[in-house]
Amino acid sequence: MAAKAPAIELDVDGIAVRLSSPDKVMFPELGADGGTKRHLAEYYRTIALFGDGGIMTALRDRPTHLQRFPDGIDGEEVYQKRIPAKRPEHIGTCTVTNPNGRTADALLVRHPADIVWAAQMGNVTFHPWTVRSVDVDRPDELRIDLDPQPGTGFAEARAVALDLLAPLLDELGLIGYPKTSGGRGVHVYVRIEPLWDFIDVRHAAIALARELERRAPERVTTAWWKEERGARIFVDYNQTARDKTVASAYSVRRTPRATVSTPVTWAELADVEPDDFTIATVPDLLARRGDPAAGIDAVAHSLDGLLERAEQDFADGLRDLPYPPQFPKMPGEPKRVQPSRDRDRK
Repeated sequence: MAAKAPAIELDVDGIAVRLSSPDKVMFPELGADGGTKRHLAEYYRTIALFGDGGIMTALRDRPTHLQRFPDGIDGEEVYQKRIPAKRPEHIGTCTVTNPNGRTADALLVRHPADIVWAAQMGNVTFHPWTVRSVDVDRPDELRIDLDPQPGTGFAEARAVALDLLAPLLDELGLIGYPKTSGGRGVHVYVRIEPLWDFIDVRHAAIALARELERRAPERVTTAWWKEERGARIFVDYNQTARDKTVASAYSVRRTPRATVSTPVTWAELADVEPDDFTIATVPDLLARRGDPAAGIDAVAHSLDGLLERAEQDFADGLRDLPYPPQFPKMPGEPKRVQPSRDRDRK
């Protein structure tokens, strides 16, 4: 058996981050030549130190959960909401309240070294909240998650984004920033004024999703229950609910090729494929053409237009939609019963 490689130190903008077991293979398909813990940490150091935009723009001052794989992506997954009490001095935390009412001290990214430290912990993917630490109850980000269902894939999600979502955002006067999910989906972020609570933002997301569904019901669905979705793109409105997160921009995903959730321009979205973006390719891409989402904080939008649509939908008889199962029963929410098991519908 080969001797275990000794720990090393990585300098991250003046802070030394200890990296143990740097030769541990995190991505078996890539192996020792591109898929080790050191490759992962070096990727995150490069992206974290990028000057204008990059992962610091995506994570800074946001409570963040960690999706860790201490023994590589084929090993145990640890979805960590609470940061351990024993941690380096530079690691900050932010107290958030989960749907069950319990609080947790989540990672609060303030320095590039915080990101590399998470990689040392075996973190592969960062999952930031839609809020900033200054007000953890009022989101400043509307996230639109186009989630392919069986029979569809990235091509269909991309087409919905380009053909339907982009024109709708233009009509609403909202600037959307698209990115690949790192898998088959597409995410689009809209920076919003932090004036509304999680319920309001979720209602805005539902209104947007319903409008997309009205425009192309054969391609788009808001159905929460999988048995009703069919081969369509599900607009996952519940990604805007409290405590729900998606992979951040520039986060690595649990895929054999170590794909990366990568911001793209709307023009680029027409031609890219998820496998184009990996820990091996994204740093050069970012250095060559910059970050398309670097300006996301320049303008914060109002949700008034979408909330007016939500009010009209409710006035027209449409109800709220189901919450995820870990949430308590919410006001106005319909029954959380799978339609095929709902005796009242038979």
